[in-house]
Amino acid sequence: MNRDDASDLVAFLAVARERNFTRAAAKLGMTQSALSQIIRGLEERLGVRLLNRTTRSVTPTQAGERLFLRVGPKFTEMDGDLAELSKLREKPAGTIRLTATEYAAAEILLPALRKILPKYPDIRVEVIIDYGLTNIVAQQVDAGIRPGELVAKDMIAVRVSPDLRMAIVGSPAYFADRKRPKTPQDLTDHNCLNLRLPTHGGSLYAWEFEKNGRELNVRVDGQLVFNSAGLLLDGALKGLGLAYLTEGHVRQYVSEGRLVRVLADWCPPFSGYHLYYPSRRQPSPAFTLLVEALRYRGK
Repeated sequence: MNRDDASDLVAFLAVARERNFTRAAAKLGMTQSALSQIIRGLEERLGVRLLNRTTRSVTPTQAGERLFLRVGPKFTEMDGDLAELSKLREKPAGTIRLTATEYAAAEILLPALRKILPKYPDIRVEVIIDYGLTNIVAQQVDAGIRPGELVAKDMIAVRVSPDLRMAIVGSPAYFADRKRPKTPQDLTDHNCLNLRLPTHGGSLYAWEFEKNGRELNVRVDGQLVFNSAGLLLDGALKGLGLAYLTEGHVRQYVSEGRLVRVLADWCPPFSGYHLYYPSRRQPSPAFTLLVEALRYRGK
């Protein structure tokens, strides 16, 4: 069956169902005269009359009734199949690969996923913990979560958190026999827990400070170096040294008295976390759903 025959059969089925050329033409989005011409052409090709036409009614002939009963259910079934395929296309599904820091994954990403994944079982999410500025295109990652100031200008960036602040913390046991630092320069007298980041060419991360317009980057020293913020936190809790972490990372422990915060006046706010992805990406329904779940609305 060629495309013209299929189109003409759809027209015939519409007239046979409606028993009226005007209503059938309206449903098909064409003029009554165009529909009449299609039916005549179909009858000529088949060599048999399909419809009886009077000024008051349109009824199938015996051949038309047979064609309607044989072909109609098949077209109805095909319409149903196509509708199901359309629903499948629009249904959020598929795998999303994301790169994020431990803190961003735990405090920003997981709460959002907890809201959407139970409702959409066909969505799969792979989270890659990484502190470097991952080339998400080269690594075939769909998106990343990083502080806004680190996101490349050619990326689409969606804010997913309020502004951030850093915090320098140590345990009460650590400070039991040490003076608390009053300025960043005082850190030279302290055992600091260092973080080695691929973002900085594998070098140790310099602690960043600012006060009254004065900016300082301090290369601290200590006995321990990690490549994980989670281990920095554990080390500080165990009294092994001072840690430099995001405020949200340590807030609970400070409020419980398990950590003591110092140099807070040297840690101003900076750009919050953003979800970023290539501008040429065509978002899938699943990805769009995730973006909306993560989007920060200032609450």
